[in-house]
Amino acid sequence: MRTASLLLVGLLMIGQAQMTEKEARNEIKQKAIKQARKEAKRFKKMGFDVTPGSLPMEKQLEYTWIRLYQRDANGQSIYLSADGNAVAETRTAAEMQAIEAAKLNLAGQLETFIRAIIEANIANAQLNTEEASSVTEFLTAAKNVIVTSIGQVEPSFKIYRNLPNKNVEVNVKLLVSREEVLRQAKKQVREELRQRLKGLQEKVDKLLPLQ
Repeated sequence: MRTASLLLVGLLMIGQAQMTEKEARNEIKQKAIKQARKEAKRFKKMGFDVTPGSLPMEKQLEYTWIRLYQRDANGQSIYLSADGNAVAETRTAAEMQAIEAAKLNLAGQLETFIRAIIEANIANAQLNTEEASSVTEFLTAAKNVIVTSIGQVEPSFKIYRNLPNKNVEVNVKLLVSREEVLRQAKKQVREELRQRLKGLQEKVDKLLPLQ
């Protein structure tokens, strides 16, 4: 019920204060349809198509944009998205590479969120010079740690095109729950910090609280 309530509040924030839930949902859908048609037209003009057996391009884009327009009670996106592109000799290889590129993109977004939290809490955690230096050093490579927290993600949108040189280009978009993926990333980062600040669990808790 709490999730549903937050979603409703987020939906209502998109339009006027007096907008009903049904009207808010309809407005989101109309915006998504408009954006989907615009993007599908552009991609098709570039020679892209969906993989056989997939939903039509417009439907994939509509599904994606409906979720991208959704906000929670604080006005933050309920979903995070990340794009990936790759070229390879086969569609399967290009798709795998595109998904990995998108996951790196997503890890970069999460790194920005987590870095801001840690940097804001360094003083509060009362780290000594050596500990602070270790944390700062860790932050330079945090993206590599965070990407390991992102599990298997099925693209919400996937298109491909055959290139003149016989290679295949694939574009994908990953769509993940902001709350869930951020929680997983925090857990992974906290574990790494525990290893660096051995025996200082209380300081790690202050540096990166899960809530």
